[in-house]
Amino acid sequence: MIDANIVKLLSDLSLTMFRKNFFGIYHGAISAKLDYNSFIINSADAIFDEMNDNSFCELNMTKKDYRWKIASIESDIHSTIYTNIHEAKYIAFGVPIYTTAYTFEHDEIVLDDFFGKTTLGGKVPIYDPGDFNTWYDRNALEITKYLKESNERIMVIRGIGTYVYDRDINNLVKRVAILENSCRLLSLKSSYQ
Repeated sequence: MIDANIVKLLSDLSLTMFRKNFFGIYHGAISAKLDYNSFIINSADAIFDEMNDNSFCELNMTKKDYRWKIASIESDIHSTIYTNIHEAKYIAFGVPIYTTAYTFEHDEIVLDDFFGKTTLGGKVPIYDPGDFNTWYDRNALEITKYLKESNERIMVIRGIGTYVYDRDINNLVKRVAILENSCRLLSLKSSYQ
C-alpha cells in the first residue's frame, strides 16, 4: 500500500503543474523516492489533473515486476537517476510550452529576469538529444550522466522537455515555475522587437 501522504503531495503538485502547462493530460512524470531501493511514480495512463491512489505505482529499483509494465514510460530514467544521484528525492519530467518552444531556436536559455538570474544562475544549457528514433534507448543513461556531471538539478532537452530533481519538493516546483516564467518573458520580449 502506497503512503497516502505521498500520494496527496504528488497529486496536489501534479494538479498545480498541470495548470501551469508543465504536464499535458497524459504527458509527463512525477516521482518520489521512498527508500534506497524503491520509488513511487505515476502510471502510464495517469491524468495529471485527476491523480489518486490508482494513478501511482510503487517500483523496486532492483527487481522489475509486473508494475513496471503499467508505470510511466519515464520509469527507467527516474530509477537510474535515483540510483546514481543520491540527492534526488523527487523527480519531475514535463513539456513546459514556453521552455520547450525556446529550445528549437537556441542552444542555451539566457535568463534576463531577476528570478531567472538569481535562482537559476542566469543561463540554462539546452541538451541536444540527437536522433529522436533512438532516444528511448539512450535517454536513461544520457540524462543521468548529464545531471550528475553538470551538477545541475535541471535539464532542458531540445524538442523533448525538461527534467528536474531535488531533495525538497518545493524547490523542484520553484525551479520549474521560474524557468517556464523566464522563457515566457523571453518569448514576450522577442515579440516587442
